[in-house]
Amino acid sequence: MSTITSPDIVPVAPLAPASDALHARPVPLASRKIVGTRVDGTNYAGAIDQIATWAREGSSRYVCISTVHMVMEGHDDPDYQRIVNAADMVTSDGMPLVWALRLLGARNAERVYGPTLTPLFCEYAAAEGIPVGFYGSSPDVLEAMVGNLQEAFPTLQVAYQHSPPFRTLTDDEIDEEIAAIRASGARVIFVGLGCPKQERWMHARRGEIDAVMVGVGAAFDYVGKTKIQAPRFLQDHGLEWLFRLVTEPRRLWRRYLYHNPRFVGLFGLQCARTLVGGK
Repeated sequence: MSTITSPDIVPVAPLAPASDALHARPVPLASRKIVGTRVDGTNYAGAIDQIATWAREGSSRYVCISTVHMVMEGHDDPDYQRIVNAADMVTSDGMPLVWALRLLGARNAERVYGPTLTPLFCEYAAAEGIPVGFYGSSPDVLEAMVGNLQEAFPTLQVAYQHSPPFRTLTDDEIDEEIAAIRASGARVIFVGLGCPKQERWMHARRGEIDAVMVGVGAAFDYVGKTKIQAPRFLQDHGLEWLFRLVTEPRRLWRRYLYHNPRFVGLFGLQCARTLVGGK
C-alpha cells in the first residue's frame, strides 16, 4: 500500500502531488456532537485510509465534509441534520470545527479540507489503482478539474464524470445516472453540488451506488482553478470565510454574517452546559 503523504498543499497552478517530505499516521475517528451535528475528528491519512477501505470493499457509503455552514443548516433543519448524522464519516473541513473538537476532548483532530482531500485522495487512488468519478458543478469547471488532476496524476483512472442540469431531475434521469455510475466501476465519487444539496443527494443514493460518495463542494472550483483560494495564513487561522465573503459578498453574506455569530453563541452555550454537567 502506498504511503499517505503530508497534506500541506493548496491547489495552485500547476497542481502538484503532495510533498513526501513528511508522512502522516492515521488518527482514529473521535466523534463529537457540535451544536447537534456529529463531527468525526481525524486527519487526512485517517480519512483516506477509511475511504480507501470502503472503496476496495465496494461499499455504498457517504462522507460529509463539514463546515460551520453545514452545522448551522442542520441546527435550522432537523431533517438535514439527521442526514449528516447518518453519514459514514463527517470530517472537519474548517478550523472552527477543529478547535471545537479539541475543546470537546478530541485532542488529535485535524482539518480535513475538501479542496485538499480531493487531490490527496486522487494521488493515492492513482498509485493504488482505485477508479474515481466526479459528479456536479458546471461542464467547464468539471472539465478543468479533471484535466488538472489527470495532469498531476497521469495514472489516475477517471471512470465517470457528469455535470447534471441545474434543475430537478426526472425519475428516469435519476435512474439513468445511477445505472451509469454503477456501470462505470468508479469506487469513489466526489460530489460537488454544494451544501445542503450534495448531502441530500448522497443520502438518497446510499445503497443504490456501489461506491463511496464524498461531498466536497467548492473543491471542484478550487482544484479546477476557476476560483481563487484563500491564502494559507487565513485558512490556518480560521479566516477563510472572510476571504470568501469579500470575494463573493452577494452569494455568501447570509451564510457567514447570519450563521457564524449564531454558531459562536450556540457552541458557547453547549460548552457552558457541559461545564456544569448538562447535556
